[in-house]
Amino acid sequence: MSPWYRLTLISLVLAGTVGCDQATKQLAISGLRGEPGQSFLGGLLRLSYAENPGAFLSLFGGLAGPARFWLLTAGVGALLLGMLVYLVTSGRLGRLHSLALALGVGGGLSNWLDRVLNDGRVVDFIIVGVGPVRTGVFNVADVAIMLGLGLFLLSARARSAADSGPPSPAA
Repeated sequence: MSPWYRLTLISLVLAGTVGCDQATKQLAISGLRGEPGQSFLGGLLRLSYAENPGAFLSLFGGLAGPARFWLLTAGVGALLLGMLVYLVTSGRLGRLHSLALALGVGGGLSNWLDRVLNDGRVVDFIIVGVGPVRTGVFNVADVAIMLGLGLFLLSARARSAADSGPPSPAA
């Protein structure tokens, strides 16, 4: 993959991920904050405004403010910067790996931006489930992160299968 193609792919994925996530969060803030949750598709999809001070499923949300800042804002910011540098400079990544990593970085960057601009909190508003089986509250950035992780695992598995090749005949 040429460097220009890779940089274009990365730029488009980052801009699209951050843009879509931030736009939907603004819609959630203006339409859902202070309002009762809304249910769609027979309860399969629920929209309910929440601010999460922690990470995935409020992990580390109970930490004291300074510890939470250093872990979730400074630490995650440094990790995202490292991932972005690797993504941009590594010539060894294929298209699928680049796409996967760009989705993860884009989602992480958008949630990090929320944290920086919203006093350490991330806006969440989507809940999916059937009956009593429901997800935690999440956002579009979280979907991008999980999609990136899934694509990364899929591409790693495909690469592993390709590297092992067909079985060699017994001698």
